[in-house]
Amino acid sequence: MIKAIELRKGRTILHEGELSLVHDARHVAKGNKGSYMQTKIKNLRKGTIFDVRFNVNDRIEIPFVESKDYEFLYRDGEDFIVMDLQTYDQIPVAAELVGDTAQWLPPNQKIACQLYEGQIISLEVPVTVELEVTEAPPVVKGATATSQLKEVVLETGAKVRVPPFIDSGQRVCVDTRTGEYIERAK
Repeated sequence: MIKAIELRKGRTILHEGELSLVHDARHVAKGNKGSYMQTKIKNLRKGTIFDVRFNVNDRIEIPFVESKDYEFLYRDGEDFIVMDLQTYDQIPVAAELVGDTAQWLPPNQKIACQLYEGQIISLEVPVTVELEVTEAPPVVKGATATSQLKEVVLETGAKVRVPPFIDSGQRVCVDTRTGEYIERAK
């Protein structure tokens, strides 16, 4: 159990007996009326997001969430197939659970999954991933590394802005938190 004042974005909680994820949490102080926590919470079973106001001293139950390493293998229709690295079991994960992180998931990528009562509830890709450039506009004569960036398409379909010297077939490192180019892969 934690106090509501300790809620942070990304924290998994039990709200009204349902597993939920905190999308946003702000501390609001209204003069002499007392302060409270204004939050946006996503019910992980139903997928609904709703606003909840907690008194700063409310006690909130934190579930035991296990973190385990998996390997993303491939996409099968709407499911993403991941493999348990210890048992080699292949498990389908729904596309809505993967969300925007799908653009940073090439085959054979190691990922960390969070499990609650044996079910995968979320997954995290590494902070940096190495991906191949599949489409890039041609290099403009006289372009240097300090000039304008160009947009390229990566093997996963993600679009990233890179320096003009990057061409198709090259591998680049990308920050998955911001979607920004870091460097050419070594």
